Amino acid sequence: MAARKRASTMSVSNKSDPAEPKSAPPEQKMTRKTVAASGEAFRLAQPKLGVIFVISTLLCSLYLYFLCFHYKVDNELKRSILINAGLSLVGFLVTLKMIPVAARYVLRRNMFGFDINKRGTPQGDIKVPESLGIVVGVVFLIVAIIFQYFNFTEDSNWLVEYNAALASICFMILLGFVDDVLDVPWRVKLVLPTFATLPLLMAYAGHTTIVIPKPLVAFIGLEGLDLGRIYKLYMGLLAVFCTNSINIHAGLNGLEIGQTVVIAAAILIHNVMQIGSSTDPEYHQAHAFSIFLTQPLMATSLAMLAYNWYPSSVFVGDTYTVFAGMTMAVVGILGHFSETLLIFFLPQVLNFLLSLPQLAGIVKCPRHRLPRYDTATGLLTGTKDGTLVNVYLRLFGPKSEKSLCIHLLVFQALACALCFILRHFLAGWYK
Repeated sequence: MAARKRASTMSVSNKSDPAEPKSAPPEQKMTRKTVAASGEAFRLAQPKLGVIFVISTLLCSLYLYFLCFHYKVDNELKRSILINAGLSLVGFLVTLKMIPVAARYVLRRNMFGFDINKRGTPQGDIKVPESLGIVVGVVFLIVAIIFQYFNFTEDSNWLVEYNAALASICFMILLGFVDDVLDVPWRVKLVLPTFATLPLLMAYAGHTTIVIPKPLVAFIGLEGLDLGRIYKLYMGLLAVFCTNSINIHAGLNGLEIGQTVVIAAAILIHNVMQIGSSTDPEYHQAHAFSIFLTQPLMATSLAMLAYNWYPSSVFVGDTYTVFAGMTMAVVGILGHFSETLLIFFLPQVLNFLLSLPQLAGIVKCPRHRLPRYDTATGLLTGTKDGTLVNVYLRLFGPKSEKSLCIHLLVFQALACALCFILRHFLAGWYK
C-alpha cells in the first residue's frame, strides 16, 4: 500500500503496542503528550500561528494585490469575492477553535496514530488524534453554503452546478472518513472518487469542446473538437487523480496541507489574472466560481496547518486529503482550467509516476512507504520505495523532517511558478 496521509490506529483496546508497524499510522507526527480515551486531562498544543502568518503572507500577498490594485475587477464581482473572503476568515477562526474539541472526541473513540518517523524516541510513543480533517471539511461546507445567500439568486445559472460541486465534495468527505474508520483497501479507494463525482457530472452543463493547439491545427484540420461524453469521462478521471495524488504524496508533518495551500494560492492567482485579462462576463463568472470555493479551502486548511505543522499535534487523515483533492478538481473542472491545474499538480504527477510500479503490484509495496528515521542523527534517510519523498532524500542526502517538508513545498511552489511562466510564453502560440 502506498504511503497514506492518515495513520489512524483504531484500537479496540487501550493495550495497543506502539512499536508494532501494523498498528502505527503511515506518516503521523506529534509534539505534545496526548492522553487516550481514558478520561485523563487532555490539552492540545498551542497552534503555531506565527508560522501560519508567515505562510499566509507569502502565499496571499500577490493574490490580494492583483485583486484589489493591479487588475480592474468589476465592483459587483469584487464585492462577492471579498464577502467570500470574509466568510472564509470566519471559517479559519471556527476551525481553529473546533480542532481541540474534535481532538478530544476522536481520542475517546480510540482514533489516534503514532509517528512512525519518530519511532524510537519519546515522541514516537505519543498518541496523536487522527482524522481531524473532518473538521476542515464540515466548516468548509458550512461557509460555502452560507455564501450562497450573499451571491446567488434562485434563478442563477450557476446555482445548480455550485450545489452539485458541494454535493460531490460532501460525498468525498464522507467516503474519506469511512476510509479513516474502516481502513479501505487501495483498490477500493481508487474507485471511491468516481462515485463522488457523479453529482457534478450529472449537473455539468458547460462545454465539452477542447481547443486544438495551434501547431496541430494544420495537421488535424480543426480548431476545436467536441468530445461529448468522453469529456465527462476525462472530468471523472481528473477527480480520481487529484483526490488520490494528494493522498499518496505524504509522510511528513504539514506536507499534505502544505501542498494544498500552495496549490490553492496558485489557483487564486490564476483565477484573478484570467478575470482581469478578459471582458467576457461568463468567463469572469467561471473563474469567480473557482475563487468562491478555493478561498474557504485555503482558510480552513491554514487553520488545520497551525496544528499539523512540525511537530504535529494532530493528524488530518484521509478525510482531509481526499476532500482537498476533490475540491481542487471541482474548481479546475468548473473553472475550465484543468490543463493548468495538472501543471500545478506537477510534483503529484511525478510522485504518481514514481509510485506506479508499487501501486500496480509490479514491485513489492510495503504498508508504509516512509523514509527511515535515524535515532542517532535525528535525520530522515531515503528508502528504495518509489515516492518523491524518498527519491528526494536519496538525491540530496538525509534531512530533518521539517527541512525536508519545506524543501518539498518550495518545489511545489516552483512547479506552480513554472506553470505561469509557460502560460506567459506560450500564450498566442500554443492556443
